[in-house]
Amino acid sequence: MKTLKIAFTGTGHISRVHARAARCLADLEAVAVVNHRPQSMAEFGAQFSIERQYASVKALLADGGLDILCVSTPNYLHAPQAIAALEAGIHVLVEKPMALDAAEAEAMRRASDRSGAKLLVAHCWRFDEEVNWLKRQIDAGKLGKILRTKGYGVHVNWGPEGWFTQSRYAGGGALADMGVHAIDVARYLLGDPQPVSVYAKIVTQYTDYDVDDSGTIWINWEGGATSIVESGWWWPHADGPEASTQLYGTRGFGQLFPTRLELPDREAAEVATVDPGYPLAREEHCPQEMYDAQLAYFVSCIREDRQPIPGAAEGLVNMRIIDAALESSRIGEVVRI
Repeated sequence: MKTLKIAFTGTGHISRVHARAARCLADLEAVAVVNHRPQSMAEFGAQFSIERQYASVKALLADGGLDILCVSTPNYLHAPQAIAALEAGIHVLVEKPMALDAAEAEAMRRASDRSGAKLLVAHCWRFDEEVNWLKRQIDAGKLGKILRTKGYGVHVNWGPEGWFTQSRYAGGGALADMGVHAIDVARYLLGDPQPVSVYAKIVTQYTDYDVDDSGTIWINWEGGATSIVESGWWWPHADGPEASTQLYGTRGFGQLFPTRLELPDREAAEVATVDPGYPLAREEHCPQEMYDAQLAYFVSCIREDRQPIPGAAEGLVNMRIIDAALESSRIGEVVRI
């Protein structure tokens, strides 16, 4: 079996997480890194035994010898770097949010369709053990029809610095950084319905950033379900950690983090709790194993010529929801998608 070769753009925290995931796969070799800061790139290369180092994706692609590009740069670089790789026939794993907006995301999807190179958008919670336990319970009908969800993408008493807080590099703030997790988890658990409309208030309340640090979104889905999503940085409290989600069904209640089901028996006037045995609070809320599973899945899709999910289509839907939320907040009205 051919060893696939992967390169990384960006040398920050999340790029190192993906590089550690690559180490877990015997049939995957990390061969190159791209960054505009030579010292940071040299340190990354030393940590992961990567000799090929480039100042640009263009230079990397010109040298060839690559199968997968992992794009973990600031958001404004996601589309140009991914499109360049896809047009060269290189498969791409791109960090969330997929792009600055839905127009860029659509251009990425078209590039993937034209070349046949695969595109995975790193909505990592779809690869989490607890998320998938709850998904199986929902798919088995334990909760009945899901009527509404509530989810959280909030940093409590903390917020990022640097490019995350600058609109020209990030596009958006807490909504694009954290809210997108809650949006995607809700959609995944609901079976990936299409959004119908969005109403939102997206504001900056806790900082002087030129991007949002607080948001509340109401999403109406095809099929009738609704989702409320809270996004934020520096909040003094949140009702759950990143990606925590509550689901209200016709037969019961389900929740992520802490993960459990509550199944009422009206005749007996009792409520049965289904506890899968996960800890109430995880030692590492965003575990490395989640990212390991994500990359292993992408490699399997490449080898077996399968369309990865979440791919361009799923990432594009999330970008359309974010765009609609920002527009709704701007005009103070519901925005149809």
